[in-house]
Amino acid sequence: MSIYVGNLSYEVTEEALNSVFAEFGSVRRVHLPTDHETGRVRGFAFVEMDTLTQEDSAIEALDGAQWMGREMKVNKAKPREDRNNRGSFGGGRRNNRF
Repeated sequence: MSIYVGNLSYEVTEEALNSVFAEFGSVRRVHLPTDHETGRVRGFAFVEMDTLTQEDSAIEALDGAQWMGREMKVNKAKPREDRNNRGSFGGGRRNNRF
């Protein structure tokens, strides 16, 4: 399981996020996605902790907290969508009967 952390400052670092979440337990991993073209942080991150209890404590304490001039959005991360099955118009030949 992992935690989604949104509405982050573009100045945030993995080390800074690690230190904030470490107050609630052992942090396994911090992933801070960047834009492929600019290299700039995208404003959200994913944090994995050792136990669900630690994750729940961090979510409860940090959701809505002010940090680096922003109100963080912190919740359980949702499973990643399969990029090949988005269901958009023109998205391939699935179920087309032409």
